[in-house]
Amino acid sequence: MEKMKMQTTDIANENFLKLAALFPNAVTETIDKNGEVVRAIDKDILMQEISTRVVEGNEERYQFTWPDKRQAMRLASTPIAATLRPCREESVNFDTTQNLYIEGDNLDVLKLLRETYLGAVKMIYIDPPYNTGSDLVYEDSRVEENDSFLLRDGQFDEQGNKLVKNTDSNGRFHTAWLNMIYPRLKVAKDLLAEEGVIFISIDDNEQENLQKVCNEIFGKSNFIGCIIRKTKTMTADQQNGLNVQHESLLIYAKKKDKCILHGEEKTFKAYSNPDNDPNGPWCAGDPSARSGGTSTSFPIRNPYTGREDYPPHGRYWAFSQTTLEKYIRDGKVKFKEIYGENERGFIFKRYKKDMDLYDPVHTLFAIENLFMNEVATEEINKLFSQNIFDYPKPVSLLQKIVSYTTGKNDLIIDFFSGSATTAHAVMSLNAQDNLSRRFIMVQIPENLTDKSETGKRALHFCEQESMTPNLCSIGKERIRRAGKKIKEDAGLTAADLDIGFRVLKLDSSNMEDVYYAPDKTSQDDLLSLISNIKHDRTPEDLLFQVMLGFGITLDSKIEETVISGKKVFKVAGNFLIACFDDNVTDDVVKAIATEQPTYAVLRDSSFANDSVAANFEQIFATYSPDTVRRVL
Repeated sequence: MEKMKMQTTDIANENFLKLAALFPNAVTETIDKNGEVVRAIDKDILMQEISTRVVEGNEERYQFTWPDKRQAMRLASTPIAATLRPCREESVNFDTTQNLYIEGDNLDVLKLLRETYLGAVKMIYIDPPYNTGSDLVYEDSRVEENDSFLLRDGQFDEQGNKLVKNTDSNGRFHTAWLNMIYPRLKVAKDLLAEEGVIFISIDDNEQENLQKVCNEIFGKSNFIGCIIRKTKTMTADQQNGLNVQHESLLIYAKKKDKCILHGEEKTFKAYSNPDNDPNGPWCAGDPSARSGGTSTSFPIRNPYTGREDYPPHGRYWAFSQTTLEKYIRDGKVKFKEIYGENERGFIFKRYKKDMDLYDPVHTLFAIENLFMNEVATEEINKLFSQNIFDYPKPVSLLQKIVSYTTGKNDLIIDFFSGSATTAHAVMSLNAQDNLSRRFIMVQIPENLTDKSETGKRALHFCEQESMTPNLCSIGKERIRRAGKKIKEDAGLTAADLDIGFRVLKLDSSNMEDVYYAPDKTSQDDLLSLISNIKHDRTPEDLLFQVMLGFGITLDSKIEETVISGKKVFKVAGNFLIACFDDNVTDDVVKAIATEQPTYAVLRDSSFANDSVAANFEQIFATYSPDTVRRVL
């Protein structure tokens, strides 16, 4: 019986295997500093294979670097043994929703989501800390051993990485921020679909560095553009006479040639079909162009009147004589029988079917007052009857960029979700166009403080509502209130609108240390272990870690049934069937096998006796040989 790994993929190892598959003759072995034989790549052979010079050492080259960059790169690919634990009591419509709200360090969460949502995300929006000197950033200074999580005191993430104010006096002002953002973007890229796109809000402090990081991760060729957003009408003078009222929204594609942004849908009010043209609605267009030559400056003769039309002075026809003849045959050029002295003798038709259905997206669309911070503050005030969040983004901004890049059933992720404006915008847009987009919000449960008036109000609100005083509590409550209001305002048209979300919380693995390092466990330790699963973990906790292990989406439908007195989970029909109860008999194993699931999972300690364990593989070989079966 094969055990599940129950930890994320080692991305560095994956990359090595890909390289080894391409150039097997470059794979070799060497001795490391500890005298151990380790795998290696022969640089000279690799250079010969790719016919490209390899720059190394202190040799000059174009690059963007900073202290600890190598550590940031390693952090992106280092595997972790962690899990996401469901929290039904804080969820809304847990059993039916397709939306997720995940609490925890977003780097670890992204790693856990990577295999399940690889290439599945249509759009990412993030609003990371702006590095103003007061924002909290992750101090990712080390990589922990498996399962060595530290207790949270409100300023630490699950791996003991401290949340600190990155002041410009600490000597690592830009370095700390870059070390925080780089690995998160590196992993996030893998989640994007080929036609996917990422939007990143940023101010001038790190805009230049962020663009260089994105050029490296996504490729400079995949830079789409930069939208300028007006944040406020007046700001404090910077003591140099400049009043800063904007921030930037960088846009990168996974693959630019596959990504198209759709602006506002055109109305085509000027188009009609008075002559029943088989090509459909049309309007009269200008057939001339600014550029051309002698081949496009010919006269066009009206067959009814004999009059000839030439292009306007300094312009040319937008087609050749050969194309003109085709346009006449197709009805795109229609001659007039009666027309005035100053009119052309023909109509040049522009068909609706040949037009783009959407206007282009303008980089200055967000300079309107509609998208300012004060609008977002007012939105928060309406939901909570007070301002309890600093610097939120307006729903209108997120609605725009979501509508520009996504369609029916597309998935949107925000892994710096803050007050959950992105979730609010997705639900609101779905109510308008009925396209059933889905969202995943990720946020570390950063403690609220009373160091500002807004913070004091947020703390007071959490106390009144008996909520944990952290940022996640505010975000989840915003989604609840916004969803309820959106559905009420939409009425019957929003009967099927998904305003729910499953709450999942990042935690250490469900498995005891012996599961990952049995060779480091003594006989005495083994005798003290009743189970290889932590005592505080529920069967549903185990189920979600199994779903992550098999790459099953975390919004999948989960059903519970009872077989011979044992609780059995069915996920996505019978795609996955799992049972984690004790004393499982042959009858239970047989009943699961006859369902012929794609995956089947039981605990190693679940079997009633050695005979059942021995029969496990044989039963499946008989009734469902194609089922992938694993034990915990």
